[in-house]
Amino acid sequence: MSTSVQPLSSVAPGSLLGRVLAGVAPGESPLTHVASLPARGAVCVDWPSWADPLVVAALRDAGVTRPWSHQVAAASAAFEGRHVVLATGTASGKSLGYQLPVLTSLVDDRKATALYLSPTKALGADQLRFVAGLGLDDLRPAAFDGDTAMAERDWVRSHARWVFSNPDMLHRNMLPSHARWASFLRRLRYVVLDECHAYRGVFGSHVALLLRRLRRLCARYGSSPVFVLASATVSSPAASASRLTGLPVVSVDTDGSPRVARTVALWEPPLLDELTGENGAPVRRSAGAEAGRMLADLVVEGARTLAFVRSRRGAELTALRAANSLAEVDPSLASRVSAYRAGYLPEERRALEAALDSGELLGVASTNALELGIDVAGLDAVLVAGFPGTRASFWQQAGRAGRPTSSTPDEADGARARDGLREPREWPESRAGRPAREALVVLVARDDPLDTYLVHHPEALLGRPVEGCVLDPSNPYVLAPQLACAAAESAITEAEVDTVFGGARARAVLDELVADGVLRRRPAGWFWPRPTERPAAEVDIRGSGAGQVVVVEAETGRMLGTVDGGTAPATVHPGAVYLHRGASFVVDELHLADGLALVHAEEPDWSTSARSVVDVAILDPPAAPVAAAVAVAASAEPPGVGEVPTGNGADSGEAAAASGEAVVRGAGPEPRGAGRDVELRPEVRGTEPGIGPGGGVTTMPAGDGVTVCLGEVTVTSQVVSYLRRRPSGEVIETVPLDLPAQTLYTRAVWYTIEEPLLLEAGLDPARIPGALHAAEHAAIGLLPLFAVCDRWDIGGMSTALHPDTGAPTVFVHDGHPGGAGFAERGFAEIVPWLTATRAAIADCECPTGCPSCVQSPKCGNGNNPLDKAGAVVVLDLVLAACS
Repeated sequence: MSTSVQPLSSVAPGSLLGRVLAGVAPGESPLTHVASLPARGAVCVDWPSWADPLVVAALRDAGVTRPWSHQVAAASAAFEGRHVVLATGTASGKSLGYQLPVLTSLVDDRKATALYLSPTKALGADQLRFVAGLGLDDLRPAAFDGDTAMAERDWVRSHARWVFSNPDMLHRNMLPSHARWASFLRRLRYVVLDECHAYRGVFGSHVALLLRRLRRLCARYGSSPVFVLASATVSSPAASASRLTGLPVVSVDTDGSPRVARTVALWEPPLLDELTGENGAPVRRSAGAEAGRMLADLVVEGARTLAFVRSRRGAELTALRAANSLAEVDPSLASRVSAYRAGYLPEERRALEAALDSGELLGVASTNALELGIDVAGLDAVLVAGFPGTRASFWQQAGRAGRPTSSTPDEADGARARDGLREPREWPESRAGRPAREALVVLVARDDPLDTYLVHHPEALLGRPVEGCVLDPSNPYVLAPQLACAAAESAITEAEVDTVFGGARARAVLDELVADGVLRRRPAGWFWPRPTERPAAEVDIRGSGAGQVVVVEAETGRMLGTVDGGTAPATVHPGAVYLHRGASFVVDELHLADGLALVHAEEPDWSTSARSVVDVAILDPPAAPVAAAVAVAASAEPPGVGEVPTGNGADSGEAAAASGEAVVRGAGPEPRGAGRDVELRPEVRGTEPGIGPGGGVTTMPAGDGVTVCLGEVTVTSQVVSYLRRRPSGEVIETVPLDLPAQTLYTRAVWYTIEEPLLLEAGLDPARIPGALHAAEHAAIGLLPLFAVCDRWDIGGMSTALHPDTGAPTVFVHDGHPGGAGFAERGFAEIVPWLTATRAAIADCECPTGCPSCVQSPKCGNGNNPLDKAGAVVVLDLVLAACS
């Protein structure tokens, strides 16, 4: 990506960034970096000769006079029968890349069918609305999702030709009931995977196997559909798409869409003199508060602005802060700011989108979770309050900023049509024909080591390609339930094991399932022995496999939502704050055996964070088969300290304030699946440099006294208390809890340092635990920069003497059964990962440690002991040994 760096002193007072800087208090210098992204002109091409004239006429009526080059390149590849991924920026019209071949095929062959899958219902609804509005005869597009009425589902199965659905419905309904979909599957020409970069980690691994189940059934019905994928700009899009689909995929990633010039600013809120956090550590002004102030300043300027905030409550508070500030300046402006969150009805969502696009609304605060489903682009400014976890997500959000270069109503509506958005907006007169204004994107750092690193090392964000997707379809904890589902749909043959499910690893998992009585082996293949039961109903493709806990309002009996069973002790423990559609509830009771949490409505002025004790053990040789997973051990080990994953990233918003990190008895984290899954024998995956096949522990060559390892571990954790905090970070009290222990079999990367090395480097024995602990916290915070994950998906542990290594040890592990590939990525990237970790600690101006460097929001030891300077010494030793 081409950028040019601007001197901070060159910011024009009349620019949008100048307006934001004008509101900074005297003595503060929050701006750390400014870069300019140049404008780009459109590359338009003619309609391809194979496109049906009726389809071309309908698209022209929708405003697309001529397509862009990347749209035709992807569409032509798909029409020629090649599996293709289109990976270009936000608002680049990726939708037309699959609409053109699908629509042409459906018009030319009245029996052909197509399937569209997206990670969010909102996105699918927008695409369906556009296709239905084209006026083409006999397309019969229809939604098939959780909101589709039972009576309508029968019609969809029998008559729809383009079905708009999601992976969940494919998994729970379409594939288990494939006989009822036989006619549709027999004639299936295309499968569209929209926003496919969202399929990562354990969810992505489930979806990858789900697509293999779909391909297998299509082959049995005699069809071989072309897969067309749309993705944000990611590194190696073809390789990522191939891992997801199991097919050879070609990529189109040269963007021919126009782009207005953008200014990208990196912003670090100042440390506050009047407030201190845990253990007296300094606290920065929150990213949400800073974004609220900026949002108000930009609204006063008349700039249409979208602020992305990591939680639903944070979005509401950011909008409220902005509205209150505006009320003091001009009361009429206060009503032109709103929050945009999940849970709105479709008509409410579209009304908000239209109000923002038309200028009736000037400022909106939204959660990150809506970055895929929001129907707005061409804004004047985007504020990103906290790094959203991946560069792909950052650029997805930043891409909302920037008007079309001509800003004429006709061309703007044409761009909307390219994105599958049918209805033209009612553009205010002041916008028509107005010259394009350079757009503004501001990343506001949170109190977090990763954010600290990025605002001080802009090349890590602006100068690198976005991440590839991390997923592992061979993870036995994912493969086992998916193979059971496949066998229930149709017996798995020997040939399918090799050609569809990955060969030797799948065969080993099938043998384990047979040994455990889950499947039966016959000469013709592997069979599901209980034809009246459907295993798909029990397999949660978005969770850990530990089942779901239903959250119910006790007074009314209303079901509010569900949380993953593995994370429930840390997220819906008694006393936890639970957020649902912007409303706050407090948990009264948690019944894990019954899968039930009872809550009452309350708007407390505090948040909660769980604390756990944990033990970790290295498995060498690998874990025993099936029955081993049920065992839960809680023996006390030598003291260590650690961080627990909750699998509940704050950007999900549902219980962001209720996540936990651990006090450790021997180590590590709280599981995401804790011993209720079928335990199978994981293997070391050979998908990353330096990782060989086979089980057990892989050791990387390092200097004398230092080892770096990758292997299997068990993590046993127990939530024992929670903290209540005010928004300022002040701790009100610690409340004890009595919840059962949980055990997770997963994968970890760890390093050991012999104590004499630490002593020679100037760390006396009393400082070693704090130095290791601080290095562990910061490393967990920085791993998401190298592995596409959230901090809440991983955990860690450090101890001055671990019983399995006999040395000071730091672990960082996956929070998913069997692992999700994050530990492997950390192992492969150990030097750049720990180099960035060291830089984040050294760049922070606090004297002894704070949330921006070595403190963790989840630490069960109360962030004690922590030795910031000692952490730098530890990391220097490991890096010197690995170099």
